[in-house]
Amino acid sequence: MRRALRGLTRRGRVFVVGGLVTAAAAVIAGSDDLLRVAILVLLLPLLSLVVALRSRVRLAAARGIAPQRAAVTTPATVRIMLQNLVRIPTGVLLVEDTLPYALGTRPRFVLDHVWSRFKREVTYRVRADVRGRYVIGPLTVRLTDPFGLVEIRRAFSETSSLVVTPPIHPLPAVRLPGEWSGSGESRPRSIASEGDDDVTIRTYRHGDDMRRVHWRATAHHGDLMVRREEQPWQSRATLLLDNRAAAHAGRGRDASLEWGVTA
Repeated sequence: MRRALRGLTRRGRVFVVGGLVTAAAAVIAGSDDLLRVAILVLLLPLLSLVVALRSRVRLAAARGIAPQRAAVTTPATVRIMLQNLVRIPTGVLLVEDTLPYALGTRPRFVLDHVWSRFKREVTYRVRADVRGRYVIGPLTVRLTDPFGLVEIRRAFSETSSLVVTPPIHPLPAVRLPGEWSGSGESRPRSIASEGDDDVTIRTYRHGDDMRRVHWRATAHHGDLMVRREEQPWQSRATLLLDNRAAAHAGRGRDASLEWGVTA
């Protein structure tokens, strides 16, 4: 009984207390008319509670985030879809989504009705000032009666993730010292010391096409050598970042580590 009464709103509880007080006053005064009013005030929230608990409200909810990966301070749109799975239209729905503190306050929406088999869609935007992986959800839906006396709570366990990456800054073109190829078989161009053929050949491997055998290089090295396929050269560099806590100062978005991971 106590669990069922939790579904009463503040207004519903006021009606119950007011009905009990009115009923006590009617008994003391011996007034039948006042007793009828007390019974009406008592029955209204109780009947609303019984109807709400017995109603077969079935809702389906889905959430989508676009984009699912966004840079710091770049907004992302969260789209929530609600569908009524039964033939009976719902009452007023109070929709609330759960957000981490870094993404802002919890969004709340009021939907008048969701008709049978119909879908309702709500959207809101979020953004973060600090990189990381943020979990959005679960979604909570509260159903109220037309009088605002009863509130039934429904929670959905599904959650979604938003990945916030470090900010991106445009950098000027810089020529890197030492030109390396993007291929695993490549080596620096500067090591070529025996002519162009030395750069474009390698040792024979099982399965290589015999038509690619370089006979002059084979005679020179004493091992079977084949021509390498032409591959584009691409300059690249490796960046090393010390991510130990002792190596950085500051906290949050002002930490030196956050500055180091920006690109």
